[in-house]
Amino acid sequence: QVQLVESGGGLVQAGGSLRLSCATSGLTFSMYAMAWFRQGPGKERECVAAISWSGGSTYSVKGRFTISRDNAKNTVSLQMNSLKPEDTGVYYCAATRATGGVIVTAAGPYIYWGQGTQVTVSS
Repeated sequence: QVQLVESGGGLVQAGGSLRLSCATSGLTFSMYAMAWFRQGPGKERECVAAISWSGGSTYSVKGRFTISRDNAKNTVSLQMNSLKPEDTGVYYCAATRATGGVIVTAAGPYIYWGQGTQVTVSS
């Protein structure tokens, strides 16, 4: 059974930092591209960062976010700095089967999702 479990969310003041982590199990982690999605209040789910299976290719919609992965520990992380109130939302970790340098930013191809972790940035 595949599981993705996010952690690290919480309440932070604007300008602060948070580091989200996603622990995975039940899949061959190194064969999956990973991503973090955010769903803000009343908004569609959007990709805020993505990373290829090897970690060699990354994408981040905002220069303040950095995605990384540890294939030995089957984890993917999202470092978020200089947080703003508009970063508030539920953050989801997701996995899609993709090898090579492929990164995937659309939600559709992702087949495994975590339960989400709430991030609230106060002004």
